[in-house]
Amino acid sequence: MDFAAQPKPAAALGGVGSADGKIAYPPGVKEITDKITTDEMIKRLKMVVKTFMDMDQDSEDEKQQYLPLALHLASEFFLRNPNKDVRLLVACCLADIFRIYAPEAPYTSHDKLKDIFLFITRQLKGLEDTKSPQFNRYFYLLENLAWVKSYNICFELEDCNEIFIQLFRTLFSVINNSHNKKVQMHMLDLMSSIIMEGDGVTQELLDSILINLIPAHKNLNKQSFDLAKGLLKRTVQTIEACIANFFNQVLVLGRSSVSDLSEHVFDLIQELFAIDPHLLLSVMPQLEFKLKSNDGEERLAVVRLLAKLFGSKDSDLATQNRPLWQCFLGRFNDIHVPVRLESVKFASHCLMNHPDLAKDLTEYLKVRSHDPEEAIRHDVIVTIITAAKRDLALVNDQLLGFVRERTLDKRWRVRKEAMMGLAQLYKKYCLHGEAGKEAAEKVSWIKDKLLHIYYQNSIDDKLLVEKIFAQYLVPHNLETEERMKCLYYLYASLDPNAVKALNEMWKCQNMLRSHVRELLDLHKQPTSETNCSAMFGKLMTIAKNLPDPGKAQDFVKKFNQVLGDDEKLRSQLELLISPTCSCKQADVCVREIARKLANPKQPTNPFLEMVKFLLERIAPVHIDSEAISALVKLMNKSIEGTADDEEEGVSPDTAIRSGLELLKVLSFTHPTSFHSAETYESLLQCLRMEDDKVAEAAIQIFRNTGHKIETDLPQIRSTLIPILHQKAKRGTPHQAKQAVHCIHAIFTNKEVQLAQIFEPLSRSLNADVPEQLITPLVSLGHISMLAPDQFASPMKSVVANFIVKDLLMNDRSTGEKNGKLWSPDEEVSPEVLAKVQAIKLLVRWLLGMKNNQSKSANSTLRLLSAMLVSEGDLTEQKRISKSDMSRLRLAAGSAIMKLAQEPCYHEIITPEQFQLCALVINDECYQVRQIFAQKLHKALVKLLLPLEYMAIFALCAKDPVKERRAHARQCLLKNISIRREYIKQNPMATEKLLSLLPEYVVPYMIHLLAHDPDFTRSQDVDQLRDIKECLWFMLEVLMTKNENNSHAFMKKMAENIKLTKDAQSPDESKTNETHQRIQYFQ
Repeated sequence: MDFAAQPKPAAALGGVGSADGKIAYPPGVKEITDKITTDEMIKRLKMVVKTFMDMDQDSEDEKQQYLPLALHLASEFFLRNPNKDVRLLVACCLADIFRIYAPEAPYTSHDKLKDIFLFITRQLKGLEDTKSPQFNRYFYLLENLAWVKSYNICFELEDCNEIFIQLFRTLFSVINNSHNKKVQMHMLDLMSSIIMEGDGVTQELLDSILINLIPAHKNLNKQSFDLAKGLLKRTVQTIEACIANFFNQVLVLGRSSVSDLSEHVFDLIQELFAIDPHLLLSVMPQLEFKLKSNDGEERLAVVRLLAKLFGSKDSDLATQNRPLWQCFLGRFNDIHVPVRLESVKFASHCLMNHPDLAKDLTEYLKVRSHDPEEAIRHDVIVTIITAAKRDLALVNDQLLGFVRERTLDKRWRVRKEAMMGLAQLYKKYCLHGEAGKEAAEKVSWIKDKLLHIYYQNSIDDKLLVEKIFAQYLVPHNLETEERMKCLYYLYASLDPNAVKALNEMWKCQNMLRSHVRELLDLHKQPTSETNCSAMFGKLMTIAKNLPDPGKAQDFVKKFNQVLGDDEKLRSQLELLISPTCSCKQADVCVREIARKLANPKQPTNPFLEMVKFLLERIAPVHIDSEAISALVKLMNKSIEGTADDEEEGVSPDTAIRSGLELLKVLSFTHPTSFHSAETYESLLQCLRMEDDKVAEAAIQIFRNTGHKIETDLPQIRSTLIPILHQKAKRGTPHQAKQAVHCIHAIFTNKEVQLAQIFEPLSRSLNADVPEQLITPLVSLGHISMLAPDQFASPMKSVVANFIVKDLLMNDRSTGEKNGKLWSPDEEVSPEVLAKVQAIKLLVRWLLGMKNNQSKSANSTLRLLSAMLVSEGDLTEQKRISKSDMSRLRLAAGSAIMKLAQEPCYHEIITPEQFQLCALVINDECYQVRQIFAQKLHKALVKLLLPLEYMAIFALCAKDPVKERRAHARQCLLKNISIRREYIKQNPMATEKLLSLLPEYVVPYMIHLLAHDPDFTRSQDVDQLRDIKECLWFMLEVLMTKNENNSHAFMKKMAENIKLTKDAQSPDESKTNETHQRIQYFQ
């Protein structure tokens, strides 16, 4: 019954009557003319429809009999009839006529055929209403047309395209969700036969299909989209060439006028690809051409499209079309920023849907993670983290490494995204263990990395690390036992630097709590000028600990004003920072204070946000008495061997040691939380353990927290005292130090206790057994420092008769002559270790006395100077090894520097002794230089040493090791920054500018360089070059970030020095050398 391949009918029947001019009607049907009523016409037509429905192609007599009727039904009278029921019945008749008379249609006039098919097409609109009483007839019409493929006869017509377009548009417009699958199937049959059996698809006909794929149309009529999708899938082999031609015209030749859909080409490509990639076999090379367009916006559009094609879940385009994939990857390096940004965004979907392509993407993401554009670096992180959160297996270690790098990005937004992303991964895979142990191992480094960031200078970084710690590493909302277990094993698994960072974090939070406590104390005092000045200084200090200190100052002032006015708020804040505040109370206090300060009319309240930052930093959300008790229980389990140590990836010994270290740190910041018999019983148990580090930490915890043991816990006191005595006499040097300090800190009868240690130790000193000397020397030194009134005099005889005469002035053993300048601690001879402790004892004894009435300090300084002059071999018998001499030089130099921290001793240190001490920083031994520089920096940073000691760092310019010079420069920068900041924050400091202002180091530096023994010949070019390097080493740092523009001040200072004489060496030669240094300086 297919018209497409049939010959034309033999007879040309173009009229409307038979040979005799009469029309034969079926039995019972009267003549149908314009003379009858419409209802009667409908009645008669229904009988005609029934007759044609029952006829088949083999009824030759009937076909001949009803041929005039068939021609009559195609007359204008019926085709233009105003009644839709009439038209529907006529259309059904015509459809059956085409079926019955196939392959020879009774209508031979092309114009008539066109009119008939356009007429039938119009009737198909009735399919839209499935609830219509006539719907079954419309369905019959569709079914008949599809089954017979009646429209194929139109291929013979010149303007058949008009008919097909009208048909396709009609079918796409009427399809809706009330139609069943049969309706859609018949429509597909009807349209697909036209496409597959025709000579080709015109652009307009193609548009009538493709328009249904455009998002706007797709959203309006999902069924028309499904119909178009089904049609394209069915006709893919035929229609592919037509689609290729359309895209070629638009994409390559730029002829957008060929179709109204030209502006939607990329949407169409996406939809067509989703329907069947084979529809675009010839289009993909055209996209490769477009990817290389000179127009950035055009490249962006193609990249957006291809990102969807490559990234869709079931797509294998990347493997099927490698050239296009490689070309697309090249857009990661596009010059146009939006193109690079779009490429990076695509990577996330690609990693999640196509893990096999991760290797291809890694190198490109690596380059983009260093992109100059902040937004791109940010999106690289988002891309990797999003994929990792979906499934950690989707991202390799290299990709996670890019995120790790960006935690140190120069831009805060990028750093924050990287840090928060890593924190979320840690919580998901390590804390919750959502992907097993292997995944947890893969990201176990995150905790260390995040805590390392606390070393950064930015307050924003520090605050974010604190937030991450409280929310992701050890979530504060966990129950106490769970929270402490989390902290216990986290602390045990951190690397040393991360542990230091965490300790520093708690220290900073505790310091801020102290500042707030002091501020509240100032509120209790009567208003005065001094009080206001102190309060202002305290507010400035607090503001420095908040983000954007400039703005924070105003907010902190406002908060302070509110505190002054609101006594209830003040009491809430006092409770929050109280040593006895529990974690639950802290949570309530923070919420209550925030509620009081909130303004419902102001959704975004910067003032409230800043106060919340402050409250979050000072609120004890992790540690209280209950938490310490839980930690101690965990440690007891580790000691008993019943804990989950191995399961948590930590050995029992490590768990115990790190647990004690954790408790030790917390004993500084939360001492009140330790006060319970249960906690102290556990600590006593630790004191009896063989692990020296554990015992040492336990003693220190007692020292920090045991102030009420004597009154509240007598049983603990009676057990603790003999242990402390034993540790002070026969423990390790560190244990001895802590034991002495513990006795001094927590017992009221400390004089008696210390005497019971001092007397037997001082009587039993024996230089012939140096290995048994070290602990007694440590204990004696600390006792004499802590209780100088009681032990200064007895100590003098010990110092004179034993320390100096018997120990330091004698070499009993011969050192190993291996030529090494330094040996590890375990290889140092006991005699040298004892001598080092003897030097420390001298210093502690003097620091305890804090006066030089007996001239003991002068003698000690001469002894130390002699040791430096003799390079560590005080007796000059050459029995001591090079490495041991290095140890003693370091001890002597450090001792002078320690004494200089006490004003009464600083005054008696001669310039020559200061210069000898300074030269230790140029020692031949690397370790001596390194350790001495660290000690110097530590004391200067705390403002414990006079300003002149900062000049010593100028000598580091001569250090042959680049790392040492870099370290010295960093130390100088830090020291100068701290001094300038101190002057800013403390108005009273202006009275002490000579000892604080960094620029005043210049005269000391010039004088030190004038007396440097390395500079012997004033005309030696190499020596002069070294002088210049030393001068510039200091000056360059002084002029970095020099807000006060002090160049002129330093120049004037140098000119003034030229008018003076060198007091240390008044002769002309030294004065000339000093003037020469000044000349270089200028």
